[in-house]
Amino acid sequence: MRAVIQKAFGGPEVLEVVELDKPELRSGEVLVRVRASGVNPVDVAVRSGAFPLLGEPPYGVGWDISGVVEEAGPGARYEIGEEVFGMPFFPRAATGYAEYVATPSRQVARKPASLTHVEAAALPLAALTAWQGLVDRAGVREGDRVLIHRAAGGVGHLAVQIAKARGAYVIALASAAKHDFVRGLGADEVIDYRTTDFTEAVRDIDVVFDSVADGERSLSVLKPGGVLVSILEHPNQELAATVKAAGRRFAGVSVEPDYAALEAIAELVEAGKLRPTVAETLPLAEVSKAHEVVASGQTVGKVVLTVDPAR
Repeated sequence: MRAVIQKAFGGPEVLEVVELDKPELRSGEVLVRVRASGVNPVDVAVRSGAFPLLGEPPYGVGWDISGVVEEAGPGARYEIGEEVFGMPFFPRAATGYAEYVATPSRQVARKPASLTHVEAAALPLAALTAWQGLVDRAGVREGDRVLIHRAAGGVGHLAVQIAKARGAYVIALASAAKHDFVRGLGADEVIDYRTTDFTEAVRDIDVVFDSVADGERSLSVLKPGGVLVSILEHPNQELAATVKAAGRRFAGVSVEPDYAALEAIAELVEAGKLRPTVAETLPLAEVSKAHEVVASGQTVGKVVLTVDPAR
């Protein structure tokens, strides 16, 4: 099979498409014939060495996949031919940019029928991050005032929709050029963070979803008992102590595989309440370009690699 690996830290050019043996199955696992693989900012940070999550190379990169079950090990939850999507093994290596991925069957879920494989591959890591922060940790419910940073990004645009699906009043931060897009997701208010200091524009927030490591300032807009959800500063014990001392709650999120949450996300998709936006689609051979696009930070939504095991 073709798969993408890297043998050293560096720029996008360190990513190589190579030939590897298909992974072997264990009990409870499925072999997924990958149709598409999502590219996330964490992939870029791992590749460059800025976030050495997997230790020293060599290893395969990527986690988000959507595809078809080609083999099923004893006790697996799915049968051959079923379409699944998920984020296997994170934060360990999954070698997700590949024609085949072997994964524990409880780390993937059935693909929403209304989505293409490209769209489904755009969901897992970003949607799970938003779900685990907003639903599992913050318990967002109807009537909550939720502030979402970087609302047009890969995680943010899904966080907006998940919060709205929970009945929240959503205030979104995004650049002016992306306001129409974010309003179209259901945001009740949109603020241009480049021209407006959000700490002066909003107050009495129940939940802040912080994806930009702006925890100290985000804390200032939370009402007593409010929750600061942070996806970048989750290990920051000093910030956690500051939030607690201020009478608020800190919820650091390090995303993990979760088939039950994926199933809930799929239900939102099928109910018409959640839709991923794919900014650009590139073939596996152009993985370096995909990383360049993601690293630019200018995309609206997600970048996805298309994979064709049949060749």
